[in-house]
Amino acid sequence: MLASGSFEVKLAPQTLTHVVEGLPLARMSLDKTFTGDLEAVSCGEMLSAGTQVKGSAGYVAMEWVRGALHGRKGSFVLQHSATMDRGEPHMHIAVVPDSGTDELLGLCGELTIIIAEGKHSYRFDYSLTTSA
Repeated sequence: MLASGSFEVKLAPQTLTHVVEGLPLARMSLDKTFTGDLEAVSCGEMLSAGTQVKGSAGYVAMEWVRGALHGRKGSFVLQHSATMDRGEPHMHIAVVPDSGTDELLGLCGELTIIIAEGKHSYRFDYSLTTSA
């Protein structure tokens, strides 16, 4: 199945527990509001690292999403892993196995973030299995 729509994101810097001199590390909280086929809110934590090379960086994040997907109510967790290799993005965002609740039990899939003209949208390719 396919879900699509847009989202707003708010990032807030958090205190790092470890500081590495010369390496730009960051820890952020994230809060999102999704509209479209996924009507939901989310919260999460993100860790990122930049490098000395312009356009190269990476981040990981865990995000708890709660709301309705094509009208089915529940929650699930997304796991992010992404790099930027000299300006070339590589992103993988997947539903954590068995994290779906309520009407989203058995949810699996991958979410793609699209950024165009400063606006965020998503494409969510997913399936729901009946046996959890």
